[in-house]
Amino acid sequence: MPTSRSYGDACTIARALDVVGERWALLVVRELLLGPQRFSDVRRALPGASSNLVTDRLRELEGHGVVVRRPLPPPAASTVYELTGWGRELEPIVLALGAWGGRVPRTKSAHLGTTSVLLYLRGSAHPRGRACYRVELDARVWTVRTEPGRLTVEPGEPAAPDATIRTDPPTLNALLETPSELDAAIADGRVTVGGDPKAFRRLLRERRLGA
Repeated sequence: MPTSRSYGDACTIARALDVVGERWALLVVRELLLGPQRFSDVRRALPGASSNLVTDRLRELEGHGVVVRRPLPPPAASTVYELTGWGRELEPIVLALGAWGGRVPRTKSAHLGTTSVLLYLRGSAHPRGRACYRVELDARVWTVRTEPGRLTVEPGEPAAPDATIRTDPPTLNALLETPSELDAAIADGRVTVGGDPKAFRRLLRERRLGA
C-alpha cells in the first residue's frame, strides 16, 4: 500500500527523499524519462517489483506532483503516465546517479532494460549527421533520430526510417561497447537490420570519447 513515511528532517535533501526516496520510485521515474508509458510498460520494465508495488509508487509520485496520468485519445482507449514539469527536473539527477553508479560492479544475472540501454545510447552518442532509425527492443518500437552532436529517443513508429534494428537490450548494449561484433550478431540472429546497414554502423561507432 502507498506509504506516507517521512524523515521528519527540514533539510531539502531529506524533503526530496520524502518524495522520491521509496524503493523503486526513482526507477519508475527512469522509465518515464523517454516519454509517456502505460502501466503495463512500466511494470514489464521492472520485473523485480510486483504490480501492487508499481501501482503504489506511481500513485505516490502522482500525489506528490511528480507524475500525471492522462487518457490517450481514441482509438487507443488507454491511460499513460508521464512526468510533470517538476518531475522532468529529476532527469539530470537520475542520469548523474547513473554515472556515479557506473563504478558499482554489475552482476551477470542483473536485469538490463530497454530504457537503460536507450538512455546510455542517447548520453554516449556523438553523431555527425542526420538519420532516423526504427529500433525494436523486446517487442516495443522506438524512434531514434540523430543530428550533428545530438541524438533523441521517443516511443513509437518513425515515419520514414533510414534503417531498422530489431534486437534485445543486452545485445544492443554489447554492440554499443563493441561495435565490431555487429556482423557476428547479425549472423547468429541476435540482431536483424533493415534499410541502410551503414547507417546503423555509424550509430554504433559515433560515440563520445570516454563513453
